[in-house]
Amino acid sequence: MSLHSDPFFRTFHALRIKGFAKVEVVAEVADLPLAIVEVHLADLLAREWAMFREARQLWQLTPVGREEHKTALVADVGHLHIAEKLHDSYEVFLGINERFKALCGDWQLKDGAPNDHADTAYDAEVIGRLVALNDEAIPVVAAMAVQLERLHAYGPRLASTCQRVVAGETNMFTGVMCGSYHDVWMELHEDLILTQGIDRSAEGSF
Repeated sequence: MSLHSDPFFRTFHALRIKGFAKVEVVAEVADLPLAIVEVHLADLLAREWAMFREARQLWQLTPVGREEHKTALVADVGHLHIAEKLHDSYEVFLGINERFKALCGDWQLKDGAPNDHADTAYDAEVIGRLVALNDEAIPVVAAMAVQLERLHAYGPRLASTCQRVVAGETNMFTGVMCGSYHDVWMELHEDLILTQGIDRSAEGSF
């Protein structure tokens, strides 16, 4: 049976994953209605676990909040040996991740120079490889979501963002802080690392 995380934890965890984010982004990562996330963020603020930077409309965990998140994460999955349950699928994910990093490099650079996306044939070939990689990744994410339900939303988000790249939105491939495919992929990877208690540096996975 898939583990269903508490909604408040989903918001808390989403903010930990993003580091800092607007409320709409937190809601997307948490896969919760905006109004519910706003209540959760107000609660985090009242507990002094989060701060709100009004000038940029950004939410961020406080140092105390980051420590409290560790406790909350253990309560969410710690007793279920989730790392063991995700292990095989995660190993497959890591293999895909290596190819995704190379693919991002191919999208950003062409013949050693920044890709200006003027060569439509080159871009089409790289996008075709992204589509193939996405088709490979979605079942892996779905398999992990069988164990941990809150991972489910990453599959549809990756698929829809991939389609935006196919439709010609070049920034949606590797753009930063715009909900790009790379953004969603990094959120998924960070979620998996946090959830399994993995040391990213020790794993050498970036």
